[in-house]
Order: sequence, then structure tokens, then C-alpha cells
Amino acid sequence: MRYEGEHIRLPLPDGPGKALRLTVHPVRPKVPVYLAAVGPKNLELTGEIADGWLAIFFSPEHSEASLSALRTGRRKALQAQPGTAATHDDVLAGFDVVPTVPVVIDDDPERAAMPLRAYSALYVGGMGSREKNFYNQLACRMGFEAEAKKVQDLYLDRRHREAAMAVPFEFIDATSLIGPPERIRERLHAFAEAGVTTLSVATYAEDLESRTRTLRVVAEQLEAAGLAG
Repeated sequence: MRYEGEHIRLPLPDGPGKALRLTVHPVRPKVPVYLAAVGPKNLELTGEIADGWLAIFFSPEHSEASLSALRTGRRKALQAQPGTAATHDDVLAGFDVVPTVPVVIDDDPERAAMPLRAYSALYVGGMGSREKNFYNQLACRMGFEAEAKKVQDLYLDRRHREAAMAVPFEFIDATSLIGPPERIRERLHAFAEAGVTTLSVATYAEDLESRTRTLRVVAEQLEAAGLAG
């Protein structure tokens, strides 16, 4: 394998290294590139150079700003290709939108949200400083400015349990699949309509059997919603 780039050449021209040959054939001619991006400029870059976006805290109701940044990047990439035109509607065609969505099955949505509180507080409150936390900024763009500040203040003061309980239920509900199966089915429609093309499911059950059951419920609800395939 060789790489002749603008800034990097492998093997090094004056080094002892030699190009390696693959002993097995790739399963596809092109390996897709996915970027995990949160901020607007990185989302634009993702649309420009990548084949898909790995999203976190994706809310169907608050997704337009992120998708708009992706479209801007995609237009840049498509305009750079001679003879290629893209309209507003089809610019994301073939681009994979892949949010990681926590799932907790429970008849009571409020109770289902409980296992996700520590995880949400860690990101919104503890992933970064008071001045620079991209997940906190994302929560603010979703309309949770005051709540995000409170979670961050508590978390950085090492009051982690209080920070977890300060995460708004509405934030967890918007970015997760929680509650009974029929409620999850309705939310699956919302994710699909928002432009999600691949759903990455994160289970928060306590044991392997429960996690397997959660995955089975999601698969069944996808089928029932007419979204499987």
C-alpha cells in the first residue's frame, strides 16, 4: 500500500520502509469515512469530506441546525466536482446520518430516564471546562441554556449526583428512546422523518439478557413502524 499525498508520502521516500501488500481482498472497493462532530464548523467539515455523520444527543426536534451545516459542507464538495449539481432536497442523498441513541424500555418514561442521567450529566457537565464544552453548547443550542449551566456548575463542583438529577427530563426524552414499546415506535418515526438513515442503539440494561431483549424490542418496533429494511 502506498500513499502519495500533498504533505505525506508513505513509505517515506528516503526511509527503509517498503509498501505492504494486502493478503486479503477488501469487502468493498471504498472504505467509507464517518466523522463524529458536534459543533457547526465540524459538522460542515463532515458534510464536505465524509460519507457519514456519527451524532450524539441527536434530537429530531432540534436537528435542523446540524443538518443545515452538513448540507453546507456537502454543497461545497459537490460544487467542487465538475458537472455536478445539487438541490436543497437531494444534497444529503447517499450521506449516512447515524446518531447513537440510548434505549431504556419501561412503562414509566420518567423512570426509564433515570439510568441516562449520569451519562448525560457527564457530557453536558463534565466533558470540558466552563469555557469550552461542546456538548454543553449543543444543549444550549437546543434551548436548555439555564439547565445546561446548572448541570455544569454542579458537575464541576464534584456534586455529580445532583448534576445528574438536574438534567432536564425533556433533554433526555428528546435525545433517547425511552418508555413502553409503543412510545418508542412513535419516536422512531420522528427520527426517520428528521433524516436519520442508520440508528445506532445503546442499551442501558443491567445484564446481557436484558440488553438482548431491548434490542429485540427496538427491532420489533422498527418492523411495526414500517421502517425496517
